[in-house]
Amino acid sequence: MARCFSFTATRDRCLRFSFSLSGLKSTTTDLGQGTVMHCWVPRRHRPSKPNLVLLHGIGANAMWQWNEFISPLMSRFNVYVPDLVFFGDSYTTRPDRSESFQAQCISGLMKKLGVDTMNLVGMSYGGFVAYSMAAQFPDRIERLVLCCAGVCMEDKDMDEGMFKVGNIEDAISVLLPQTPDMVRQLIRMSFHKPPFKKVPSCFLEDFIEVMCTEYLQEKKELIQALQRDRKLSNLPKLDKPPLIIWGEYDQVFPVELAHRLKRHVGENAKLVVIKDAGHAINVEKSNEMFQHMKAFLTDPLPPSNPNSQTNGHKAG
Repeated sequence: MARCFSFTATRDRCLRFSFSLSGLKSTTTDLGQGTVMHCWVPRRHRPSKPNLVLLHGIGANAMWQWNEFISPLMSRFNVYVPDLVFFGDSYTTRPDRSESFQAQCISGLMKKLGVDTMNLVGMSYGGFVAYSMAAQFPDRIERLVLCCAGVCMEDKDMDEGMFKVGNIEDAISVLLPQTPDMVRQLIRMSFHKPPFKKVPSCFLEDFIEVMCTEYLQEKKELIQALQRDRKLSNLPKLDKPPLIIWGEYDQVFPVELAHRLKRHVGENAKLVVIKDAGHAINVEKSNEMFQHMKAFLTDPLPPSNPNSQTNGHKAG
């Protein structure tokens, strides 16, 4: 029997209203070759403001992960919040599941929207996509922020016990939960201090039905593609040093990967480890995360001296 009330669907509608109230509108763009992308875009683009693209992680759609940040960011940026392929209303009939393909889709979407250059923030899986965008299209990315994104992980890390899960199938069962118990495990892994001690199974079942069943096989393939044959030696370097933000007690991508990433991209990169936070820093420590993002994204650019070794970006 169909449910007469869905808490998850109601919250989704409330988030849509909140995004609209902040000055964004929902758009759908056909990129051709079977790929359609959904994105929240400014109702009124202001050329005097820099552009900012926010990329979400695995989980619910982009609204659920970025809602707390939209209003304060809108005053300073033209904010764009796309759904990655197979999330929200974005999808493709093409077989590619790599973060490189996701990056090409976001790049193509922004071109279609008339956005040539942008600041880019990627959370978790969105950070993998953001890193790939910065590597593939360096001239289009002004500043890059990577949040809890384990782009420096290697396929051997799981076998060597770095992660809470023992293999990729266990990771998929947690990241794409299909039972209330697996949702509870995901919450425990994502938060240092989970916001809810006990959640009735009916609420979790509703969340699964609304948010975790569509494109399930495709999302599994996205996660499998992340880990397959992954080696640090194959990860490209970046032209510009990013800001790296991490939770001190991240259990999805341990903070060791943050330090590995900083070593890989160079000492000019800024690493901020947020105390008493897990993987979901966008929820657990949203204000602190926002302050670091804002400071980095709004600092004056350093002089364009190719011989300069100084870094003009500082998170305060």
